[in-house]
Amino acid sequence: MEKLTCATAKQIDLVDFLALLGYEPSKIRNSDYWYKSPLRNEQTASFKVNRERNVWFDHGMGKGGDLIDFGKEYFRCTTSELLQKLSDGNTETFLFHQQEKPKLTNISNSISAGEKKKEDEAKILVTDSRVILDNQLIGYLEKRNIPLEVARQYCREVDFLLYGKKQTAIGFKNDSGGYELRSEYFKGSSSPKSINFIDVGSKSLNVFEGFFDFLSYKTMAQKAAEPPPNVLVLNSLAFFQKSWELMEKHEYVNLYLDRDEAGMKLTKEALERNPEKFTDQSILYKNHKDLNDWLKQSETLKPVKKHGRST
Repeated sequence: MEKLTCATAKQIDLVDFLALLGYEPSKIRNSDYWYKSPLRNEQTASFKVNRERNVWFDHGMGKGGDLIDFGKEYFRCTTSELLQKLSDGNTETFLFHQQEKPKLTNISNSISAGEKKKEDEAKILVTDSRVILDNQLIGYLEKRNIPLEVARQYCREVDFLLYGKKQTAIGFKNDSGGYELRSEYFKGSSSPKSINFIDVGSKSLNVFEGFFDFLSYKTMAQKAAEPPPNVLVLNSLAFFQKSWELMEKHEYVNLYLDRDEAGMKLTKEALERNPEKFTDQSILYKNHKDLNDWLKQSETLKPVKKHGRST
C-alpha cells in the first residue's frame, strides 16, 4: 500500500484505532471515551478521547493531541515511521470504520441500547479458536517463511467479530487471555493487551517485539542442541518499560527488537543501563527492519548465529 500522509492518518478514528490495539473504554460520556492509559500504568482511567473532535488527552501525563501525536508516543517512533507502520497495518480497515462511525452530536448522557450495541460491535470479539487449517492462513505463514508446525506450536486459527463481521486470523494468545491477530489483510489485537512470558527455567531471556519475530527465531532454532532460553514477547513496545523487573531477574537478556528508531532507542537504553546483562542481537538482521523481514528475504533457511553471549 502507498504510504499514508499525515492528513489521511488523522482521519483514522482514535476509538477504533485503540480497539484494534486491544484497548476498550472504561466509561463513555457523550463523545468522551475514558481509558486506562495505554501509555503508562494506572488504576483509574484518566486517558480521554473526544471522538467528535478525534483528539486525546492523558491527564496523568499532561499530554494530548491527534492520532499522529498518540502514535508517536505509543510506538516511540518518528512521524515518518508511524505513517509507515499505519500503511503496513491494513489502515484501509481503520478508514472504513471511520466512514461508518455514527455521528455523536446531540446524544444524551446515557447510552441507549442501540448505541451500546454499536460500541460492542466496534470491539474485537473472539468467538472460536482451533488448530490452524485455513489454506489462506497457511499461505500467509508461507509468505512469512514460518513453517506450519512451528506456528501450530504457539498459535491458533481464531474467529472473531469486528463491526458484526466475522474474520479469521492467526492468533497468538497473550498472558492475560487476549490475542494478537494477524492475517494478510488484518493486523490487530483483542483485549486485554499484554505480554507473553515463556518460562523454561533458564537464566537467559530472549526479548522479541512481536510474535512473528519469535516464530522466526523458533524457525531458525528448530535443530538447536542447546537448552532454550526464556522468552518475552512484548506485543507492543509500550510494555518494554513495564518489563524491566522481569528482565532484570535474568543473568543475560538478548534483545531482538526492530531496527527502527523506536526499537534501537530502547535497545540503546538497555545497553546503557546494564551492558553486562543486555546484548543487542539485532546485528543478525542489521540490513532489515526486523527478524522476520530478514527471514522472509533469506534464500535459504539459516541457523541462528551467535553474537555476544549464548542465546
